Amino acid sequence: MNTLVHEALASEVGFDDDNMIVRFTDGRQLYVPLIFFPRLFNASQKDRTEYEISGGGTGLHWKKLDEDISVKFLLMGVFDRTSYAKRIVEFKKAA
Repeated sequence: MNTLVHEALASEVGFDDDNMIVRFTDGRQLYVPLIFFPRLFNASQKDRTEYEISGGGTGLHWKKLDEDISVKFLLMGVFDRTSYAKRIVEFKKAA
């Protein structure tokens, strides 16, 4: 059996009030709650838009915010695991 493996590659990042929206080269879009990434959550809209796509689409980088996000980990549901991020997520769940 022959299995084709397609790596998801980011092509663009956008934001709405609550989410980071990652668009992929194959047309898919992934909405990720900003609350999962405190640096992005607390950043201004302008600072959020100053990103770079690295590794040919495998990573997202915000130099000014010191934030790096792996596209692979986003798709796996892995988010910022710092204690600060955990507190924010717990706060949102309680609200």
